[in-house]
Amino acid sequence: MTRAILIDDEPHCLERLSQLLAEYCAATVQVVGRAQSVEEGIQLINTVRPSLIFLDVQLHEQTGFDLLRQIEPVRFSVIFTTAFDRYAVQAFKFSALDYLLKPIDPDDLQQAVAKLTSKPPPDLSGQLDALLHNLQQQQETHRRICVPVSSGFVFLAVNDIIRCQSDGNYTTIFLKNNQKLVAAKTLKEFDKLLSDAHFFRIHQSHLINLAYLKSYQKGAGGSVTMIDNTELDVSTRRKDDFLKRMLSR
Repeated sequence: MTRAILIDDEPHCLERLSQLLAEYCAATVQVVGRAQSVEEGIQLINTVRPSLIFLDVQLHEQTGFDLLRQIEPVRFSVIFTTAFDRYAVQAFKFSALDYLLKPIDPDDLQQAVAKLTSKPPPDLSGQLDALLHNLQQQQETHRRICVPVSSGFVFLAVNDIIRCQSDGNYTTIFLKNNQKLVAAKTLKEFDKLLSDAHFFRIHQSHLINLAYLKSYQKGAGGSVTMIDNTELDVSTRRKDDFLKRMLSR
């Protein structure tokens, strides 16, 4: 059984989350405490030593990040709860941190709980640093993403990525500095993550950063040349959408 605490400055949100956990996650999660401020949260964490916390981003005049900065090391999993806009939500996705958007959907809650209760608590320090950086950036291209690799995680600036290439269940990422790395994530997942950051999937095997597109050559589907002089085919199925995207830039 996972021991969890809830930290939120709004009593009705605490009550609603408690009800959802009791109804949908009672077999795996036991709520052992609730707090409504950073100070109360820190005291509760030190007292009950939870393995999971549900942490509201905004806590009165402080934030959930202020709380985490005062706890070293973080020996528990965190699910953020937030009513932030889509740009902040994208920052969470880029940083590979778990979050629930208010009002909390029961299906999303069950998925987040199942994901975190099936493995040991991770070291969140790098991901939290990336999140704080991303929340300060207004443009997705200036943000950093958390990329899972064989040895752990690598944090990459979105603007440093030229293109991504499918390799089965893995993806090879090609960078501006002529380096490349293999990510333990499918191209479909990167497509979903980066589609709002000026990336376009021109082919089943290729996702490109449109900022680094050098030229387009006509053909059945045509082909593109990137700034690193790599030539890539555009699939016939994606050609029309690709050209529309180019003309709308």
